[in-house]
Amino acid sequence: MQYISTRDPNHAVSAPDAVISGIAPDGGLYIPEDPDYAGFDWKALLGKDFRSMAEKIFSFYFGELPDIPGLVRRAYGERFDTEEITPLVKVGDRYILELFHGPTSAFKDVALQALPLLLSESRKLCGSTKETVILVATSGDTGKAALEGFRDVPGTRIIVFFPDGGVSAVQRAQMVTQEGSNVLSAAVRGNFDDTQTGVKKIFVREKAEGIPGADAVLSSANSINIGRLVPQITYYFKAYSDLVKEGALQAGDPADFTVPTGNFGDILAGYLAMRMGLPVGKLVCASNQNDVLTDFIRTGVYDKNRPFYRTSSPSMDILVSSNLERLLYFLRTEDDLTVKELMEQLNTEGKYTVSEGFLQKLQALFGSGCADEEKTADTIKEVFRSHQYLLDPHTAVGWYVSGEYLRKTGNSRPMVVLSTASPYKFPEAVLNALGEPHGTDEFEMMDLLHEKTGVRVPENLATLRGKKERFTDVVNKEDMYEYVRSQLVK
Repeated sequence: MQYISTRDPNHAVSAPDAVISGIAPDGGLYIPEDPDYAGFDWKALLGKDFRSMAEKIFSFYFGELPDIPGLVRRAYGERFDTEEITPLVKVGDRYILELFHGPTSAFKDVALQALPLLLSESRKLCGSTKETVILVATSGDTGKAALEGFRDVPGTRIIVFFPDGGVSAVQRAQMVTQEGSNVLSAAVRGNFDDTQTGVKKIFVREKAEGIPGADAVLSSANSINIGRLVPQITYYFKAYSDLVKEGALQAGDPADFTVPTGNFGDILAGYLAMRMGLPVGKLVCASNQNDVLTDFIRTGVYDKNRPFYRTSSPSMDILVSSNLERLLYFLRTEDDLTVKELMEQLNTEGKYTVSEGFLQKLQALFGSGCADEEKTADTIKEVFRSHQYLLDPHTAVGWYVSGEYLRKTGNSRPMVVLSTASPYKFPEAVLNALGEPHGTDEFEMMDLLHEKTGVRVPENLATLRGKKERFTDVVNKEDMYEYVRSQLVK
């Protein structure tokens, strides 16, 4: 399968090249070039386990790579604490898809246990001899998952940037204590959008002029990399198969999914699953107080010129949703500007507007809603009181929005809410929501949360306590390129 840039469909590369590059030379994102989605037999996945589904999906997108079954076995082995990898749990009148059973207790593990292997195999196939340097901008969870996934992977180095003060204490501890000889993390003075924009600028500059003095190429572990996005498709098929197995629906009947998202990658994976034939009724986009995506789906106007809020769900504190660019390409009409023109408008004016035809197609596929801090906290408290199920703040946003969607539409289709992280990654926010007094130490908060709820603390988080910080650098957003160069040229 060939991959093209969202900003220049005449630029086409192989799947291994797309994975290695991460981003196209023109700054666009790679997407499949008119794949024969009708040729994918989604029904053949029903009843299979997660690994078998991943093999079929990886082979569809990355068919050039050898030994995909072996790659999948290595990616989804003992580092997940359940054989199901992504179990589906019935909670009240809805289902929760638990995506936090990997080594860093976040949904990013599903993709980032696979991406380093996809990259290594792609490098071998392309005969790449230069070191591949992974650059990551994270709003919290991607950073640790990427650091853990790429730790000591031969031929690679990884540098993770996160917004200073913009992640939870547990998320920060996960990144600054990371072990490995090829890893580095640094805080950026600014918010996530500043951090992500800085990383994108480094990629654009590297594509244009390289990094003088460095014998390396840059790549990405963010969901802008197609190798990071594709593995996330698998759990939509797994959830649907589980619904059929449970008798919640018949094969071919649609199910709905509510996805808490900021960068639009997790929900875009659901859209790709839909294009591959999975019977999805509606993908409901759930936003926190930074509701730029909610407004876009409602009005067709994407406008980042608005207040930025730091919330209890920091992985969604985003005003520039990178993966939306892929959807712009997929749904574009003759009346729309090209993706390149829309991205230029966003860069210069901070906003763009799509056509009425685009908006109609968008709203036929996606619902939307948002939850402010009060609603998020109330949801955590109410779901635990009613169902003894403990939500993290991101999942609470998804649960609230799914409830509002069901109330307004009266929809009777099964509703799956994607749960993106363990509540123990955000113990202060969860304790506050439950009305439990606490001190200032987040690790003591974990113990208190366990004592009050009986919910197990993931081992990878419990063992963070007392680990020595390895990385303490804080850089200005305008100095990120020079910081990377200083690490590569010594």
